[in-house]
Amino acid sequence: MKFVTLNLVKVLLAAIIAIFFTQNLTAQRLIKGSVTDSDNGMSLMGATIVDRDDLTVGTTTDIDGNFELLLSQNAKAIRVTYVGYQPMIIELLEEENFNIKMSSGQLLQDVVVIGYGTVRREDVTGSIQTVTSEDFNKGAITSPQQLLAGKVPGVSITSGGGPDDGAAIRIRGESSLGASNDPLIVVDGVPLDNGGVAGNRNPLNIINPNDIESMTVLKDASATAIYGSRAAGGVILITTKKGLGAAPLSVSYNGNVSFGQTANRVDVLNADEFRSVFQERYAGNEAALAVLGDANTDWQDQIYQTAVGTDHNISISGGVSNLPYRVSLGYTNMDGLLRTDNFERYTAGINFNPGYFNNTLQLNIGVKGMLTQNQFAERGAIGSAVGFDPTQPVFDPESPFLGGYRTWAQANGTPLGLAPQNPLALLDINLRNDQSTVSRYITNASADYRIPFLPDLRANLSLGYDHSRGSGSIFIPGDNQVPFSFDAVNGGGLDNSYEQVRTNSVLEFYLNYKKNLGDHDIDVMGGYSWQRFYDENSFRNSNAAGTPSETIERNNIASELYLLSLFGRFNYTYKERLLFTFTLRGDATSRFAPENRWGLFPALAAGYKIMDRNTLFMNSLKIRAGWGVTGQQEIGDRYVYQARYLQSLQNARYQFGDDFLTTYRPNGYDRNIKWEETITYNIGLDFSLIKNRVYGNLEIYQRNTNDLLNFIPIPAGTNLTNFINTNIGSMVNKGIELGLFTTPISKGDLRWDFGMNVAYNYNEITNLTATKDPDYLGIFTGSIAGGVGNTIQIHSVGFAPRSFYVFQQKYDEDGNLLEGQFVDRNGDGVVDDADKYRYKQPAPFYTFGLTSNVRYKNLDFAFAGRANLGNYVYNNVATDIGYQQRMLHPSLFTANLHRSAIDNSIERQANVTFSDHFVQNASFFRMDHITVGYTFENMLGKYLRIYGTLQNAFVLTKYQGLDPEVFGGIDNNFYPRPRTLVAGVSVTF
Repeated sequence: MKFVTLNLVKVLLAAIIAIFFTQNLTAQRLIKGSVTDSDNGMSLMGATIVDRDDLTVGTTTDIDGNFELLLSQNAKAIRVTYVGYQPMIIELLEEENFNIKMSSGQLLQDVVVIGYGTVRREDVTGSIQTVTSEDFNKGAITSPQQLLAGKVPGVSITSGGGPDDGAAIRIRGESSLGASNDPLIVVDGVPLDNGGVAGNRNPLNIINPNDIESMTVLKDASATAIYGSRAAGGVILITTKKGLGAAPLSVSYNGNVSFGQTANRVDVLNADEFRSVFQERYAGNEAALAVLGDANTDWQDQIYQTAVGTDHNISISGGVSNLPYRVSLGYTNMDGLLRTDNFERYTAGINFNPGYFNNTLQLNIGVKGMLTQNQFAERGAIGSAVGFDPTQPVFDPESPFLGGYRTWAQANGTPLGLAPQNPLALLDINLRNDQSTVSRYITNASADYRIPFLPDLRANLSLGYDHSRGSGSIFIPGDNQVPFSFDAVNGGGLDNSYEQVRTNSVLEFYLNYKKNLGDHDIDVMGGYSWQRFYDENSFRNSNAAGTPSETIERNNIASELYLLSLFGRFNYTYKERLLFTFTLRGDATSRFAPENRWGLFPALAAGYKIMDRNTLFMNSLKIRAGWGVTGQQEIGDRYVYQARYLQSLQNARYQFGDDFLTTYRPNGYDRNIKWEETITYNIGLDFSLIKNRVYGNLEIYQRNTNDLLNFIPIPAGTNLTNFINTNIGSMVNKGIELGLFTTPISKGDLRWDFGMNVAYNYNEITNLTATKDPDYLGIFTGSIAGGVGNTIQIHSVGFAPRSFYVFQQKYDEDGNLLEGQFVDRNGDGVVDDADKYRYKQPAPFYTFGLTSNVRYKNLDFAFAGRANLGNYVYNNVATDIGYQQRMLHPSLFTANLHRSAIDNSIERQANVTFSDHFVQNASFFRMDHITVGYTFENMLGKYLRIYGTLQNAFVLTKYQGLDPEVFGGIDNNFYPRPRTLVAGVSVTF
């Protein structure tokens, strides 16, 4: 496959080079003109003029609003667009000079980026929504997914609380149980690997948010099927900013400083409350009372800090002759809320997008680079802080350990292994130093060429290369001086190191033919894609002393994956009203055996413009419907179908005399594993009203997933392992989405834009066994603290994925919890595991998003918020430390309590762990940001704006834990999201 691909690359490159130097023999015409504001006559620099029927032929106006454009002799009309102005279509007659006057107004997104091309918004047949840089979320934002949260109906984005934490992105819920549910991310035509390199916090942090022009979400199969094998979770297309042809030099700076603090704390007893309860409970027990401290320590205050951050970005753009360019540099430094947690990033990007031969050849060349330095705080300190006795001091002058931290010790002075660790000791980088360095760069180059002897045919060649390297270390001093790494036998401490290199190579080539035949417009595209993923890992784990028996080392552990694809799309339009799209993609993956390697993913979509007119009330109305199949093969293991042997580690070799022999054991495998397939049905309605001041879309969909890829237990003796990845079962997703955008006020100096979206999603597992088995409970999942091997969730037929599997709690007449008393649901007179039931689910039924932007003269005010309804969270913090028996351990150390232990008079942990009382309603409304800004004109450069943002302003919820937004539905050791105040400035010269 590699040999064939490399030869194909050579042939294609030779063909493209030959075409580049072919003389353009097509008859052409040159038009000239200017673009101005119709109200005040001001020249509009940067307005876009394109051939209406060929969006690849175009130009932009210069500083005086003038333009020249060389068109085909057959061109019929040009399309003129400018941000904040109504788009215009101008028919081409005999004249060659045009004085174009544009009117202010809401600009509907005119051209939409789709897979392998663009399409006019009014001609879209699939479920597609674009969010531009003007509408992105504001604040101390370090990664692209934060820009999009709450903006698109049916798209749920749950980010972590740490600096530059990654996010779980779900488009229309989940369609798989064991495979990836992440969307495919495509950056400037390069499909990324969803996984991150070792030591990196977030796979998307290579893209500086300030460099992004737009993000387009493809949701239904008719839109995503062109990406076939990786599109079951949807697709997000990220387009970065580029230079403008013949534009003057422009220098922009964006910078901010931010201050974040915890918005909430876990509700535990303070020192006085703990002391009072303890003394009452253990009155007369002198040994117990002797270990009670006299300090007043708020351990959560001790571990958290004000998270100070700063972000600086500078960009230089313009055009020299026919060479538009944009260069950007960025620097980010953010502390986490946890002490010693820090993220530092350097980014650089450069884009060239010149056009040659009268724009028949268009090149796009881009390089994006990133270097990050990470200092990781031990997140276990969060759990230690809520559980450590508040009557104990932070430091103990008699402590024999490094740092002098208060440590629970035995009579001989060695640490008590079962006791909670001092939270500050866990965060001290002199005792635990966890750091990493990550570098990454993405290069992409594409050539789009209009064939001289057939101007309706374009050839496009795209090459991409994504390279990541991550390395890091964790060091904890030995010599038994660090309490949480004490090992009297082998010596304490850690000296671990790791390194990983990941590469992603992409080659794609397609031909696109577009032709107008009177009332008929056809657009045919066909292409080829080749992608290779390669990983190489090395690591060394040892104690601080480097003891051979405690050392494990592996070098150059490599794996690779190939994806090979053929794809095509046919668009047909009749009288610009009836729209039809057919897409077909064939994908092959090296992850599956040859007989199951290929998957075929077709899609059909149709649309009809019921109305398209410029009247006062009804402007446009389009109905569309689609059907399609997408695939999934992302299950982690790249050799899942192959029979393999695993080499033993160095410290697990077999001793034979004086020699140590490496052993090998067989791995489990499934030769018949194959593609997971998702079939999607979609009906949509697009509309605009009142001179396009109210517009939106309504979607109804259903997704059926078959041959689920899942990691399931198997009967003993049927394979070489107890769990295996295989195809089993099916599930369904169905829902409805509404997006609505309006401009309620647009008069004089005052303008108000408002948008909202709402989505409903229902998810149900419909099969999990090869044959129907009504007695099959399902697949247990959702590990929790509070017992070895305990799980709180289950995948079961007829229920949502990860439904909670719990006992039904009993209460007294006053509504008080009766400890350890549960309902005998099956009526057999005994309460046991057979009485557990499936109760609620972690995914919301409804999601909402709100966005508002108000501008009065130079003053602007904006906010954005979102809500989840119907989602539930298991409060594992309350069950893990919410019982009074834990106050005093038999080894005579103390531990703090969650307040629920007192409020509910709970004595034993086992009596609450599986109670449905702690599966709590986690519906919420979160105000993501509130922003106020002011723009100064001609004060410093061309443009100066200062602004202030309150990020994560408030959360409204009934949830009793730290934060209701917990992906997966289990709240335990959760890193809090900061409430952040941001002050920033933007200036353009």
